[in-house]
Amino acid sequence: MPGAAPAAASGVRGTPVRGGTRLRALDGLRLVAALMVAAYHYGGREGEITTAWGTSPATQFPTLHEWFAYGPLGVQIFFVISGFVICMSGWGRSLSAFFASRASRLMPAYWVAVLLITAVFALPGVVYRTASAGDTLLNLTLLQMPAGGQRVIGVDWTLWAEIRFYALFAVCVILPGVTRRRVVLFGALWTLGAVMADAAHSALLAQVLMPHYAPFFVGGMGLYLVHRNHRDPLGWGLAAVGFLLGQHYAVADLWHPASHFGYRHTTVIIAILALGFAAIAAIAMGRPRRADWRWLTTAGALTYPFYLVHEHLGWVVIGVLHRTLGVPAAAALPLTVAAMLLLAWLLHRCVERPLTPWLRARLTSRSM
Repeated sequence: MPGAAPAAASGVRGTPVRGGTRLRALDGLRLVAALMVAAYHYGGREGEITTAWGTSPATQFPTLHEWFAYGPLGVQIFFVISGFVICMSGWGRSLSAFFASRASRLMPAYWVAVLLITAVFALPGVVYRTASAGDTLLNLTLLQMPAGGQRVIGVDWTLWAEIRFYALFAVCVILPGVTRRRVVLFGALWTLGAVMADAAHSALLAQVLMPHYAPFFVGGMGLYLVHRNHRDPLGWGLAAVGFLLGQHYAVADLWHPASHFGYRHTTVIIAILALGFAAIAAIAMGRPRRADWRWLTTAGALTYPFYLVHEHLGWVVIGVLHRTLGVPAAAALPLTVAAMLLLAWLLHRCVERPLTPWLRARLTSRSM
């Protein structure tokens, strides 16, 4: 997620519908991934969250903080889900319809989150540095990272990865027309190109091909092919290669024995990723039929706005609850999560529901 941004399917309610059946279990898994990232931001790292708690999270959560430190893996799980969902939602769509769907899904809640976080950080008594007016405006483009601007939303680096995935998928698969053959060829060539870019130490190619994230998107695409045909050998092959490469890069990114994250274990990182891939594979195969509760659709709808606001605004809420009001950390943590979920619900109801279909309609009506 950590950022994928989790990409949802067409519409604002989360996972796409195919054949009259909504993959509600995938909605639930998206929320689990978002909560993993939140656990890391609230109790598994140092930095600004130390200011919020008043002490290190390791002091507040002597045992749990070591488990919270694995929370960034929620982002990789997001990317796998995104590969699955984008492949599904792009099937049979024109390039203009795909663009309208993606832009209308990502931008309304993102714009409001940027402005909201900037405004809250500018309030008297809030200790976190607000972005300049110029950087706030730059952030509205979602191009602040390549432009070198200050990021208003900490997790927006994952949205930049998502945008590059959308662009690659649009040019290589959507533009010529989505077919199984093109998805397989794109996944295979992207995987090979990403590995070669990493070996060549090319900054430009790494920006375009994203060696550390490509395996997760490709793995998700493969699992969508498995969803279409449970015996698809090439779909299973893309998923398997995605996991095998992905765990390598995840370990390289997260296991730093000489740092304060030295207590992370490579076997735990690999196991969490394996569980994530296995869960999505089970959903692709239609296994968790009992996990079809309607409330999971709402959970999926809240995931993206929650992901956008939980980190920075969570710092403020934790500071008020714990340092100002004296609420114990064990209670302040779930109360903060609940507050961010409530804010996510408000953003979904007041921003996404009215603006996403409106923006999609405007973009579609003006497309060539």
